[in-house]
Amino acid sequence: MIVVGISDYKTARRPDRLITYALGSCVGTCLFDERSGAAGLSHILLPDSTINRTDTNIMKYADTAIEALVREMERQGIRRTQLKAKIAGGANMFAAQSKSMNIGERNVAAVKEHLRRLGIRLLAEDTGKNYGRTVEFDPESGAMSVKSVLHGVHVF
Repeated sequence: MIVVGISDYKTARRPDRLITYALGSCVGTCLFDERSGAAGLSHILLPDSTINRTDTNIMKYADTAIEALVREMERQGIRRTQLKAKIAGGANMFAAQSKSMNIGERNVAAVKEHLRRLGIRLLAEDTGKNYGRTVEFDPESGAMSVKSVLHGVHVF
């Protein structure tokens, strides 16, 4: 099991698996190539790197993390055209939060937009609502397991 921290990404090949914990408003983005059994998982904290131009952690932001993960997978011999995606997270963890300040919703929208721009098809998602999630991804089967304390386990 390869653990992906907050504002981080990792890659794996079968039989290894990827896992990330504590997805509240963050979005876990699983990219994978079914043919080769290769995958990457990114734990995205914020939607857009332009909010803080001095922050050098490209893995923190949807606009830079997804591109960096795709480039890393291409360096490993995976063709971008073969990649597919599954995502989870993007919760609204604070009920009093206004719609414009809902970071989870903005994160989901940013991830979807960057996947679309890169031509990566989104196959499944478990996003929104008001609870945290843990995501485990199996490159061999392409299964994304989403676990939450109150809602059990769902496999996509």
